[in-house]
Amino acid sequence: MTDPRVDKLADVLVNYSVAVQPGDKVIVQGDTPTSPLLKAVYAKVLQAGGHPLMLVNLPGTEELFFRYASDEQLQHVPEPIKLAIETYDVNIGIRGAANTKGLSNVDPAKMVLRNQSQAEIMQIYMQRAATGELRWVGTLFPTNAHAQDAEMSLSEYEDFVYGACMPDMDDPVGYWRRFSAWQQKIVDWLEGKERVRVVGPETELRLSIAGRTFINSDGKNNMPSGEVFTGPVEDSVEGHVYFSYPAIYQGREVAGVRLWFEGGKVVKASAEKNEDFLLQMLDTDEGARYVGEFAIGTNKGITHFTRQILFDEKINGSFHMALGRSYPETGGKNISTIHWDMICDMRAGGEIWVDDELLYKDGKFVVEF
Repeated sequence: MTDPRVDKLADVLVNYSVAVQPGDKVIVQGDTPTSPLLKAVYAKVLQAGGHPLMLVNLPGTEELFFRYASDEQLQHVPEPIKLAIETYDVNIGIRGAANTKGLSNVDPAKMVLRNQSQAEIMQIYMQRAATGELRWVGTLFPTNAHAQDAEMSLSEYEDFVYGACMPDMDDPVGYWRRFSAWQQKIVDWLEGKERVRVVGPETELRLSIAGRTFINSDGKNNMPSGEVFTGPVEDSVEGHVYFSYPAIYQGREVAGVRLWFEGGKVVKASAEKNEDFLLQMLDTDEGARYVGEFAIGTNKGITHFTRQILFDEKINGSFHMALGRSYPETGGKNISTIHWDMICDMRAGGEIWVDDELLYKDGKFVVEF
């Protein structure tokens, strides 16, 4: 018997997050372990009058790809995929792995080559998303693999996932609309501000947000959501930061990350685990050493680390930065084939100052919103 929360989440995704309209061409993509939600979303798209295109991956095919693909194959972009990204109206992505560690032993050089090959298609995707031509949302279907990463039973993890996506089960859309209105007050307060200073354990950062736009992430692109973010001025980041949570990217866990910035660029980096992988990713391209995103997590239903970035970057009481590509809608100009979010818990002594005014202390806003 299908969990009734699956159908309710599908309704939120299709009719709130991307608001499918009659005639919309809709990509629905995910792995086979997510099939209950994939099918529910497929049905909701049809009921809304859209034209769904299902793109479903089999578990293990990504590992096979990296094991056997030649350099030419690693760099190949299928024309039908490019055409869909160029012409479709909506993309709904559903994560949910059978094995979250499947790529742990892949040669990082192969990942770099693959990432570089995606530059053009990523640019098209993000530009269309920034202009509103392409509406998109990503979510996660709870699987045993993700539950194990979070150190929970599957039923506990299901409760966590659905609780974060739909805090008000009776009226999930109403909840996100109310949340959006509250978070917009934060965005309005930040409008026109110029300087940010972040201090915390082993952290002293300064960056410019002059002329940049903060985005109210309210469930329209990510589900769950709960963050305000922008793209800092590219050459403005100065100082050093220690990320208290492991930074996970493409199946690799890099723990104890420390970065030092000069003129916006990472000039020194270290990690307590998988440092070689970190350094290779930083050399992916010129933009990989610059910050594409600065954000504050605001989802009160997410309070602890689960090793899944969709949730972890929204931890209430945290901030995060992403190395690599910035979102054009923020005014960010950094271009890279990576976008790697790294998270820092602010609940034990962190502060965020904006134009010399204290905005955030010990994981809480001190300005009334």
